[in-house]
Amino acid sequence: MAAVSLHTSYSRLSSRSSTMGRANPSLNTCTVQQPRATLSRLHMLFHFAIVLALLYYRISNLIHGTVPLLSWGLITLSELIFTFIWTLSQGFRWRPVVRTVAPENLPGDETMPGVDVFICTADPKKEPVVEVMNTVLSAMALDYPPEKLAVYLSDDGGAAVTLYAMKKASLFARSWLPFCRKYGIKTRCPEAFFSSFGDSERELLESDEFKAEEEAIQAKYDVFKRNVEKAAEIEDSVNDDRPPHVEVIHDNMKNDGTMDDKYSKMPLLVYVSREKRPSRPHRFKAGALNTLLRVSGIMSNAPYALVLDCDMYCNDPTSAKQAMCFHLDPKISGSLAYAQFPQVFYNICRNDIYDGQARSAYKTKYQGMDGLKGTVCSGTGYYLKKKALYCSPNQQDEFPPEPEKNFGFSTKLIDSLRALQGNDVNEKETISNATLEEAQTLASCTYEQNTSWGKEIGYSYDCLLESTFTGYLLHCKGWNSVYLYPDRPCFLGCTTIDMKDASIQLMKWASGLVQVGLSKFSPLTYGISRMPPLQCMCYGYFTFTHFFSVACFLYGVVPQLCFLYGIPLYPKVTDPWFAAFATVFFSSISQHLYEVISSGGSTRTMWNEQRIWMIKSVTACLLGCLDVVVKYIGFAKANFRLTNKAIDREKLEKYEKGKFDFQGAKMFMIPLTMLVLLNLGCSIGGAKRLIGGGNVEEMFGQGLLLLYILVLSLPILEGLIPKIGK
Repeated sequence: MAAVSLHTSYSRLSSRSSTMGRANPSLNTCTVQQPRATLSRLHMLFHFAIVLALLYYRISNLIHGTVPLLSWGLITLSELIFTFIWTLSQGFRWRPVVRTVAPENLPGDETMPGVDVFICTADPKKEPVVEVMNTVLSAMALDYPPEKLAVYLSDDGGAAVTLYAMKKASLFARSWLPFCRKYGIKTRCPEAFFSSFGDSERELLESDEFKAEEEAIQAKYDVFKRNVEKAAEIEDSVNDDRPPHVEVIHDNMKNDGTMDDKYSKMPLLVYVSREKRPSRPHRFKAGALNTLLRVSGIMSNAPYALVLDCDMYCNDPTSAKQAMCFHLDPKISGSLAYAQFPQVFYNICRNDIYDGQARSAYKTKYQGMDGLKGTVCSGTGYYLKKKALYCSPNQQDEFPPEPEKNFGFSTKLIDSLRALQGNDVNEKETISNATLEEAQTLASCTYEQNTSWGKEIGYSYDCLLESTFTGYLLHCKGWNSVYLYPDRPCFLGCTTIDMKDASIQLMKWASGLVQVGLSKFSPLTYGISRMPPLQCMCYGYFTFTHFFSVACFLYGVVPQLCFLYGIPLYPKVTDPWFAAFATVFFSSISQHLYEVISSGGSTRTMWNEQRIWMIKSVTACLLGCLDVVVKYIGFAKANFRLTNKAIDREKLEKYEKGKFDFQGAKMFMIPLTMLVLLNLGCSIGGAKRLIGGGNVEEMFGQGLLLLYILVLSLPILEGLIPKIGK
């Protein structure tokens, strides 16, 4: 099943097709978005010229003028930060591309490579077990040869209820998988299929036979769900001091009666709970993924892996074949590390008030990076070539002379890695007790001692954002990646819908990325000699963009106080320089609006993104930057903050009404509340002073700025007023 042999098979198939007078079948296409690229480049030149003019105005007045040094110095600093980050962001706009795939041109199922699905969970309280099992079931139901598919669940909580739920999910899958395959169902997550999301699909399949089977399957699912929820109520505690436990829930090489029917075949299903001891480093999700790499290596040893968050279910069963349209393409497969799919969230489909990155920001940035040798790895929904984690593209056929120093002393693991390199591949066999014992060793917390795991091979331990940072290192080694944005989302997840959880998650990302930007791995120093400059700019944007928070904070304090005391920061409205400032503002707004509209959004989406950008800049991003400072000083250690994915009905109702929920987010609300109230107070006080005889021409620009911020802040004031009343 090695990738080399698959490419050879595909080449032979193409040659046969060619000799029969047909053109070689194309597996994928890559098209540059030329109108967007051209407009973006023209806008870059225009906007950059105006920005340089404004910086000249600021600096020349600071040096030769009679302006207040402190206020003008701070506002100039913030504008320099804005300019720096804006410059980095232009890498995304240089060469955006769109990709399409043709799965019908893939070789037959018998020659397809194996795929291992890695799903990670850590806490049954914050990550409801039923939701995790829905992800597992949707992965088991992928439209892929079951004998070539394996699903691994890493339970870092070591919770008994998770193992119990896995066994119940396996039993339910014996009915669910044949049902999905028989009727060609696309929504293969049971919870989604039996909800309103599956209404349209069920209507198309209406027949007496289908209805009868559907009712029977739904009854089984309700029993399964009720049993798991009842078990979670009794025992859902996390065990932080435990030995390793690896258990095969279903072995697809055993003929237990399900191998005879093409509809009933099931993939390999394995539960993994690695060893955890308080005295040993745990390495969080990166450690869990490295453990899954080792355990899967001696069990299924597929050359490719699909990595999923526990709440990100498979929404399109053809995603594996779509990814193989890239991994099996001889033109790009040699240096291709992973195929990334977008993160789309089912719980924000009806309202985009929190959807600040799901439309324009997410899509345009990832498509922009895709045109520069590869997009960033988002941590879920990507198909990875395992070999990429062990070597660079020009070392694919090499194997370390002393592999034990790199991979550890497991002979089975080393043999599996040799097979992965394209050498002799053994046929899959029933998993023996000896293999299970070896898997327990590979899942121990001492196995990685004196090896290269987490350093030179596997997922990196140098950053808590394991997938994003590892993807960055893969690009530095010369690997490429692709980004596919299909019409039907291949994966749907559950995102946070209240300010507290969203802020905690964003603070974690901000802290991790800023640490990378200030470390020896900074894209502007380490990456610049290893990647194309434009790709370095994109990675530089991700690592430094959270310094926007400093500039936003200054812009939320300095102009307001100066407006209150009558200190002008901008030219008179009759001065030609005022037109330059206004041009920069409207140029930025127009560019943002164009990206939103061209990505399928609306003016409401753009307006909500403006609000979200302002809120997150002065809350989670600011605290994330402060978190890095505290860690560098030595007052705190790096820690992993697990996002709460349990659904709160009251918060969901507020969200669906389009209201911001600040409940429980007091720490994050302090700077935001302070700035909003400061802006409101200074706006009122400054307006009174102007009415009393102030210089309207000089303060006009600042007044417009405060008014704009005030309008953006209305949802925040709406969320604060009830609390003030209480």
